[in-house]
Amino acid sequence: MTSQPAHSRILACVAVAALAFVGPNPVHAGSSNSLMDISADGALLACSNRDSGTVTVVDLATNKVLREVTVGHHPEGVSFIGQSHEIAVAVYDDDAVLILDADSGSTRATVSVFDEPYGIVSTTDGGRIYVTLEYPGQVVEIDPRTAKITRTFPAGAFPRGIAIGPDGNQLLISEYLTATIRAIDRSSGELVDEWPGSSTDNLARQLVIHPKRPKAYVTFIRSKVTAHQGAGSIFPYVGIADLVESEDSRRKRMPLDSVFGTRVTANPWEVAISPDGRQLYIVFSGTDDVFVCDTIDDDYRELKLAKYIATGRNPRAVRTSPDGARFFVYNALDFVVVVFDAKTLRQVGQIAVTKNPLSPEIHTGKVLFYTALPPMTSQRWISCSSCHPDGQPDGRTWHNPEGLRQTPPLHGLAFTHPQHWSADRDETQDFEHTIRGPLMGGQGLHKGRLNKPLGATNKGLSASLDALAAYTNSHTFTLSPYAKKGLSPAAERGQKLFASKQTKCAECHSGPFLTDSQSGKPSVRHDVGTGNADASETMGSSYNTPMLLGLYRSAPYLHHGTAATLQDVLTTQNANDRHGVTSHLSPAEVNDLAEFLKSLPYEQPEPLAADAGIIKVAN
Repeated sequence: MTSQPAHSRILACVAVAALAFVGPNPVHAGSSNSLMDISADGALLACSNRDSGTVTVVDLATNKVLREVTVGHHPEGVSFIGQSHEIAVAVYDDDAVLILDADSGSTRATVSVFDEPYGIVSTTDGGRIYVTLEYPGQVVEIDPRTAKITRTFPAGAFPRGIAIGPDGNQLLISEYLTATIRAIDRSSGELVDEWPGSSTDNLARQLVIHPKRPKAYVTFIRSKVTAHQGAGSIFPYVGIADLVESEDSRRKRMPLDSVFGTRVTANPWEVAISPDGRQLYIVFSGTDDVFVCDTIDDDYRELKLAKYIATGRNPRAVRTSPDGARFFVYNALDFVVVVFDAKTLRQVGQIAVTKNPLSPEIHTGKVLFYTALPPMTSQRWISCSSCHPDGQPDGRTWHNPEGLRQTPPLHGLAFTHPQHWSADRDETQDFEHTIRGPLMGGQGLHKGRLNKPLGATNKGLSASLDALAAYTNSHTFTLSPYAKKGLSPAAERGQKLFASKQTKCAECHSGPFLTDSQSGKPSVRHDVGTGNADASETMGSSYNTPMLLGLYRSAPYLHHGTAATLQDVLTTQNANDRHGVTSHLSPAEVNDLAEFLKSLPYEQPEPLAADAGIIKVAN
């Protein structure tokens, strides 16, 4: 990322930005990212259906579906382009931005991007589209008329949320893993201001800007990683950034389950604000509800809870109509958009936007995975997805009772049992102990006696528990962006080093998933010297061999997360060559080896596993 401009320059830019708030600034279509958007004329709603791989277009005069368009694997953001009925769609797993004609359902253009497009917005005149690319930490500018990338800006680490500033000259970006907000000048592409989050802020997907006051709102969770007796600490928050310079703190955060009473909520996903700026809507995917808050012209209080509304399963998006009369909530695991009257706060409609594409078992398991309600928990504060959203890690190293443990991804889980760094689970059903334990405090999914982890199987004891296993075992891989055109010459050299008897990397990191931890085989743990850096370790210094696929986006590395880069894994974190023999490698060879590791997976591992006779866990 480019270096931050001098403070004087930031102040100058902020002063200019402050002038933009003189007078009303209406919220226009696509001004902030969301899984839903409404056209500027209020006629159409577009909804991104991640599980179906589609975008649904709804006629808001009748609340009827006009068409559902297939767009690809895991679409995330949608945005109407300017005043038109064209829709820009960020297709996360396909590394593509599609431009659709909402009136006809046709795809006018496809724009390839480097990796993981998530948030997408349009300028008011429709002249430019801006897209956050999560892994590379970039914002891409696209000319929708030519369907060409015009510029690419650095945007921090793992940006997801994006909004166009009220003056139209700035982009506001929120980092997914830190909830930091950054302002980027559209003309220069340079960072001009930032509002850091605290060290505990995590999972910020989206932000919105007040239409009349210099305020930006971002929802996130607070992940306090020191867990006492497995209790942990995850709480929902809203961050409020003052977009103008002041002597007071320019960044506040408000807990959403204490300031607003005693109702505990979990996993805030999106936020929306009414066109007049008087009401803020927050959806919670873990507790299946919506907070309706009054915004207060008071820099101390900021928000007041007006009402909470129970909605359907796994709400992931909220949007208001341009006239402010209605707001819309997308319940992602009911596959419906619910329509509310903004004045009475009552439901006035429901729109089925797609058919359930999941099998009954996987759908049941996914609902359980995302819910923070009984019987999964007793206190409504945490779900499985609080640490593993959509199967991805939360970027945290947790101080668990057994020691430091970095959150692993769920991709490839069905092929790489036993689970955990400590290899203390040999099937997903063993997580019933976690559900019943102090971390989640739930009643559990099985009413009878439970077998010990690594003991007799718990499979078959409960249909719900087996469904949870079926969902967690269903996550698949996308290819590394560094291998789209095959391995680079540097990666090919690194591959040879990795496979050589000299480095011994492949002795443990073997097979299609590059791990000797395989379902149907005895557990193997290795002491590679990393336990010495963790004084809190209680289970010894031997660890389950981690899968290496997807390393390009999972820094920091090792069980304790102290290796910032892959080069660190091979050098400063590999004392005495206990984690592969790498001390003799030149800096160039270390870089080659890192390039190979960044390129994983360069081919799909599941067919290779079948050819090698590696057993997939039966759910």
